Amino acid sequence: MDFAKAHAVISGGASGLGAATAEAVIKAGGKATLLDRDVERGQARAKALGENARFRQADVTNEGEIESAVAESVAAFGPLTLAVNCAGVATPGRIVGREGPLKLDVYKTVIMINLIGTFNLLKSAAAAMQTNEPDEDGGRGLIVNTASVAAYEGQIGQAAYASSKGGVVGLTLPAARELAGFGVRVVTIAPGLFMTPMMAGLPEKVQQSLAENTPFPKRLGTAEEYAQLVGDIYRNNMLNGCVIRLDGAVRLATR
Repeated sequence: MDFAKAHAVISGGASGLGAATAEAVIKAGGKATLLDRDVERGQARAKALGENARFRQADVTNEGEIESAVAESVAAFGPLTLAVNCAGVATPGRIVGREGPLKLDVYKTVIMINLIGTFNLLKSAAAAMQTNEPDEDGGRGLIVNTASVAAYEGQIGQAAYASSKGGVVGLTLPAARELAGFGVRVVTIAPGLFMTPMMAGLPEKVQQSLAENTPFPKRLGTAEEYAQLVGDIYRNNMLNGCVIRLDGAVRLATR
């Protein structure tokens, strides 16, 4: 598919991986709707990207909000061809810590945003894409989900985060198989250690230590590299039903 003609809806689009992806779509010549709960930041980001970008406040855990957000984007920009799930949280917490067992509400919140929120946008996007005009392969759209290397090597204190991202990994192939009948592809990216707003909040010495654990290149990944991979996946119809580790060969230690 031609990335220059992409129409994307991107959750978590106000910052980090989502914002970089929106910028990549716009720079290529496409259009993008940024979904986020942060109104001030989302509006500023969309304004900076120009007339081919728009912002819509939405909570990925709210079914009605996501359905209407996708419908509004189609009304504004035409057929939806790309959905990117970047909204997520990484709330840490030991199963049994100094203050006792992890509160179930903490676990539920992480699962709701990272896994159920991903499915929520996936299903609404797929429904919108199924009637698109197909390309030469019969393709009608692409859905990119965001997992994490923690889905495979979750660390101590990451039980909620790792299991939520493991769920995203497990969702990928059955969703791709089912949506293949519509010509809609599903691919998941599992980033390693990336410079995101969450990472930027850590002390510089901690960031440097994490970067040193990456075999090559010995640095943190950038949001722009994530966005570049989204574009590469969009252009290559054979990429489907897979999880791509974007991690510099890093493997997370126990803690």
